[in-house]
Amino acid sequence: MNILPVNLLFGTLVFWIAARIYVFPRLHELSPRTVLLPILLLHSTRHLGLMFLAPGATYPGIPPQFAYPAAFGDLLAAVLAIAAIAAVVKQARSARLLVWVFNVEGTLDLLSAIVLATLYDAPAHMGAAYWIPAFWVPALLVTHYITFVVLRKRWTGAA
Repeated sequence: MNILPVNLLFGTLVFWIAARIYVFPRLHELSPRTVLLPILLLHSTRHLGLMFLAPGATYPGIPPQFAYPAAFGDLLAAVLAIAAIAAVVKQARSARLLVWVFNVEGTLDLLSAIVLATLYDAPAHMGAAYWIPAFWVPALLVTHYITFVVLRKRWTGAA
């Protein structure tokens, strides 16, 4: 039995409930900068996705068709998050664009990794790295959604 989809769904539900209780009711009072900086800081740690390439963090035989795209997609999301942090902090004109680029790439990376993990039966080989999709990915998915809400509804001008 593949338990990963159950962990993904329940984890996402828990983070969604937290967002509905703590974030969405206050979203109208908070500036985009206040909401986005913690989210971008969280995503800047996605370099940890490189664990999928680390012997010891995964079992031998992890499908490279999953491991390489997941690892490097996460690394790119982390780099984009850091670039967006700098722009948001400085309230640069490029801030909104950088957050959009980060958010689209990061979301597509997560969705792609979920599909590839399923297609290539990657959970059987994840070892200690299993916590990434079981716990971290749900938090990342929900925070990507929050970021889309901020970008579309709340961020109409400069950061």
